[in-house]
Amino acid sequence: QVQLVESGGGLVQAGGSLRLSCAASGSIFVFNVMGWYRQAPGKQRELVASITRGGSTNYVDSVKGRITISRDNAKNTVYLHMSNLKPEDTAVYYCNAKNDFAAESWGQGTQVTVSS
Repeated sequence: QVQLVESGGGLVQAGGSLRLSCAASGSIFVFNVMGWYRQAPGKQRELVASITRGGSTNYVDSVKGRITISRDNAKNTVYLHMSNLKPEDTAVYYCNAKNDFAAESWGQGTQVTVSS
């Protein structure tokens, strides 16, 4: 099974930027869609952004215009580029991948904290 490892989280001031990385232990071509989810304390996990094998992207409305998902197939890595961060973006961010049989893989999560 392909392992997913997130990195790039941290503490940033409101208005700042971060880039999260999700590195897969194998080829990401096996995944039909990859995405980033987040879970804030006391809240349900929500999908932030996703990208298909073909490169189509989808974003939750609250991050449109501030966050971009991209993938580097040569590096087997998916990125989440976040700018103009807000305190409400504070959460643990998880990388997710689904293959053509709907089997899922999850990373361990990376903490993003945005101070006001």
